[in-house]
Amino acid sequence: MSITKQKQQTAYLALAETFGYTSPMQGPRISKVVVSSGVGKKRDKKQIELIEDRLAKITGQKPSLRPARLSIASFKVREGDTVGLQVTLRGSRMYDFLDKLVHIALPRTRDFRGLSAGAIDDMGNLTIGIKEHTIFPETGDEDLKDVFGFAITIVTTVSTKAEAEAFFRHIGLPLIVDSGVKR
Repeated sequence: MSITKQKQQTAYLALAETFGYTSPMQGPRISKVVVSSGVGKKRDKKQIELIEDRLAKITGQKPSLRPARLSIASFKVREGDTVGLQVTLRGSRMYDFLDKLVHIALPRTRDFRGLSAGAIDDMGNLTIGIKEHTIFPETGDEDLKDVFGFAITIVTTVSTKAEAEAFFRHIGLPLIVDSGVKR
């Protein structure tokens, strides 16, 4: 079942009794999805263009360049240098991306058992770290030397971690309970 706006709207009915919602506007919603990647130590223009191109193919939207706010001599970073790329998805692109992430990309991840429920922060947002961008079908596997990772943050309107976990389970994200064992 896909992650759609209808599934999100039924979350109010499913979680109203548990969390005491009195109005459908109090129901949890996904407000945006932020996909971000750092460029690392490579200040190569071709590498930045490659990451920009791949993120655009994966998300369907052109990423914006993120400049450094401060100059830090020990990291050899000057103010204004590109240090990362970011894409903010909303609306139908957000739902399409989440559907592709859950049903196509995550199952292609090596040794995937589910997303950690510990990745939900205290404000109800879930951050997922992707080690290899090649799990998405839009990227070609021919350039295996240029593999990069990125982070996906799903921003919600909930206010507590328990509400967020129940909401993510309701909409179909494969969350697992952490056993507390570090790998």
